[in-house]
Amino acid sequence: MESVWFVLLAVMVTVYVVLDGFDLGSGALHLIVARKEEEREEVTSAIGPVWNGNEVWLLASGGVLFMAFPKVYAGAFSGLYFGLILVLWLLIGRGLALELRHQLDNPLWRSACDVIFSLSSLGLAVVFGVAIGNVVRGVPLNAEGYFSLPLFNILNWYALLVGIFGLVVLATHGATFLAFKARGKVRERAAVIGRRLWWVQLVLFFGLIGPTYAVREDMLENLFDHPWTLVFPLLATGALVALFVYQRRRLFGRAFLASALFILGILTTMAAGLYPNVLPAREGNPNGLTVDNAAADSYGLEVALVWWSFGMLLTAGYFIYAYRLFFRAPAGEDARASGLESH
Repeated sequence: MESVWFVLLAVMVTVYVVLDGFDLGSGALHLIVARKEEEREEVTSAIGPVWNGNEVWLLASGGVLFMAFPKVYAGAFSGLYFGLILVLWLLIGRGLALELRHQLDNPLWRSACDVIFSLSSLGLAVVFGVAIGNVVRGVPLNAEGYFSLPLFNILNWYALLVGIFGLVVLATHGATFLAFKARGKVRERAAVIGRRLWWVQLVLFFGLIGPTYAVREDMLENLFDHPWTLVFPLLATGALVALFVYQRRRLFGRAFLASALFILGILTTMAAGLYPNVLPAREGNPNGLTVDNAAADSYGLEVALVWWSFGMLLTAGYFIYAYRLFFRAPAGEDARASGLESH
């Protein structure tokens, strides 16, 4: 049952990154792809119907972590408290910028909201990447399952490298989304940026293999010890190739799907490599929190699974309806440009 909840937690985190990832990526590129008021209005309108709902998956992931692995929740949120507060402020700033942008018909006000929206989106992408980097690297857990990391220890070289990679991945995801959803000059700029970022993404994707092996050797060994898990890095590699092909063919709908699969491949690779660790300790430290020593009692997990399944059915129904209603190619665009042509 503990392993089931590990998988469910990984699924929910992945869904959040895929869905809110294109929001964050679009926001990070907001001031680059949109240079006029009409263009910036187009970008915010593209994500407007769904961005708030996408963030629900972040809260839901935190709730699952608290319920299924309370020791991990307590240890991670206390040890990375500064990062948590930073995430909250960035989420607040981003949300206020989007919601209040139209409250005053003043160019200066709208420009200020656009800057806050872009910088907070960029900051969130980096901070989430840094958090993942610290999890992969491991934290200095004590015997009680707690740790404390000063700011500059959180911002270590490996975590910053993963943070940059996370920003590039989400910016590419956002650019691909805007190339699919927007039109005119916004679409063309997003398509060009997406193609350029693909090369940076490629270099960082393979370039991180060595540093990851240096900070957590057992992660890569774990993958090779269980050969079936190699399907996850192969998925990421195949999706990266597909993204390149579809971007060049201007099949932006399919390119966006490939970008989502690339993120899926990365995060599932990380989860498979870390298992059974939920919050690993630094290499050589025996105090890591695993699915065995950090999970809630079995009865609670069994009862929660019933209610989680019911809640996910309702959530899935809502999101299918919302995305069928709002997540469509722009009216008047030809099917080939959006990548949704039928055969």
